[in-house]
Amino acid sequence: MTIERTQHYARVLSIAGSDSGGGAGIQADLKTFAALGCFGMTAITALTAQNTCGVRAIHGVPPAMLRDQIDAVLDDIGANAVKVGMLHSPDIVLTVAQAIDRHQMQRVVFDPVMVATSGAKLIDDSAVAVLVAEMFPRAVLITPNLDEAALLVGRPLNSPQDMALAAAELIGRGARAVLLKGGHLAGDTVIDLLLEASGEPLWMQAPRIQSANTHGTGCTLSSAIAAHLALGRSLPEAVQQARAFVRLALQAGAMVKTGQCSGPLNHGFAPLPMQLQENQ
Repeated sequence: MTIERTQHYARVLSIAGSDSGGGAGIQADLKTFAALGCFGMTAITALTAQNTCGVRAIHGVPPAMLRDQIDAVLDDIGANAVKVGMLHSPDIVLTVAQAIDRHQMQRVVFDPVMVATSGAKLIDDSAVAVLVAEMFPRAVLITPNLDEAALLVGRPLNSPQDMALAAAELIGRGARAVLLKGGHLAGDTVIDLLLEASGEPLWMQAPRIQSANTHGTGCTLSSAIAAHLALGRSLPEAVQQARAFVRLALQAGAMVKTGQCSGPLNHGFAPLPMQLQENQ
């Protein structure tokens, strides 16, 4: 007897680098997807040797292998949303851009991972221009932090006014929507800005959470946004729900010691059951 399978899990693919320390990258993405009730899949762009104190080495995955990972997952399982993280070279950027077109990926969240929490640079200079040209138009949202946005616009960003100008500039360079994360600004309030090309700016503020465990915060936020998009939420709703998840994960992990430097968030503070969707 054949059993008819009428439902599938909410599926999210992460195309990103691997963090051997488990706090960021692919590892943080999978933990986030699981915590939010989504089925996570991966296509690894690079292996990193890193821990809570920094990145020791980066080994890029050959473009053909990355292409095969993406095709293997999407040809069989499919995805309701995609999170794209570390793309360290022009060839890798082009491989991902071509895959987005080939599989007609619609809900792509792009976290332009360029600088690790430790300050280590994670991208070739030659990849930046290709990244802007190929990834900005293909993503429904890009999520740079202040350091990454400063690298993209070529100047330091030190105030909300600087953030507004930078976000508008990134929209002008092809981004469809920008979530500019202001966590690196001084002060007791964290200010983020969501700017859509067709909408009004949405400023979001919250008290700063005191914690030494912030490794992987950006990866977790972008993957949480992708998860909420996979679950059917609008972009503003997905961003606000994801911010709430990150804040609770920061609070839950603030007093835990993992490693000697900047530890991870507590992704598993309140995991949800797997969310089911009807097959189309």
